[in-house]
Amino acid sequence: MTTAAKTRSRAAGRSSAGQASEADASRRAFADGARFYLQQTPRQLPSRFLYDALGSALFDAICHLPWYRITRGERRLLVRHAREIGRALGAGGRVVELGCGNGEKLATLLTHAGVRHPRAHLIDLSGSALQHAARALEGLDVRVTTHHGTYDEGLLALPPEPAHPTLLAFLGSNIGNFDPPGASALLGVMRGALRPGDALLLGADLVKPERDLLLAYADPLGLTAAFNKNLLVRLNTELGADFGLDGFTHRAVWNRKASRVEMHLVSRRTQAVAVPGAGLRFTLAAGETIWTESSYKYQPEDIRRLAEAGAFVQRKQWIDDEARFALTLFEAS
Repeated sequence: MTTAAKTRSRAAGRSSAGQASEADASRRAFADGARFYLQQTPRQLPSRFLYDALGSALFDAICHLPWYRITRGERRLLVRHAREIGRALGAGGRVVELGCGNGEKLATLLTHAGVRHPRAHLIDLSGSALQHAARALEGLDVRVTTHHGTYDEGLLALPPEPAHPTLLAFLGSNIGNFDPPGASALLGVMRGALRPGDALLLGADLVKPERDLLLAYADPLGLTAAFNKNLLVRLNTELGADFGLDGFTHRAVWNRKASRVEMHLVSRRTQAVAVPGAGLRFTLAAGETIWTESSYKYQPEDIRRLAEAGAFVQRKQWIDDEARFALTLFEAS
């Protein structure tokens, strides 16, 4: 074997070992989360666990549904206001995206922003999402780095950027997956990763008629139900659980008082469940639920108050009236 071939072989070995270590860490985090949250009352699982490779693909499909208007509304805003957003980034600036998904949102922004030689730093809990996002940015004048981990981990590990401005993008309705204290805490971590004068571009879904909300989270094609039930598939596959998919139905409800849509998996009958990988055995009563997601909806002024409490100053807010979706540009004070 030549020296070059040996070098490539060693590099491939290190890469494989790194991927295996990453997968082990992800499985441990999943097991720890399942052990803790499935013993709560009510039983629950954090929505971040919905996004394995299949879950990410199902969510991408949901974004194309006619009843899920967020993606199209946000794209219209990104195209329409990209130049103004790009001025917060500047030539050679760095855009950091939390929860990059398939990368289409950032690609749309950078395609229309007119900035030269930007750099993109992508943070996501899904390895497959990072791969898709990096591919979506190929062909653009952008240098891409990725971080596989939670938002907090990625922000805390973010290299300092003394020479150029940073634009932190948190798009889609991701902020809505955090309850108010959690959203405030995350915004605090975001602010800690930025210098004064850096920018935050925050997407948020707005309150709209209940019928429209429920169609988006319990669509007639059943894609959201499949997305939700895939969490049981993941428990079975990764942690050796014995959930029967036919024993559960998908339910979406609008909690008006809390201003959130909730997703639940509802047990159709009394059933005993084992999750060996998490060291769990429990019984679900008929009608008992596992709460899998909350998606908080905002009024425009709520978004400003939330971010300003975290030491951001609102500079611009744009609303797509058709989708009832807001993009807000803040400056770190």
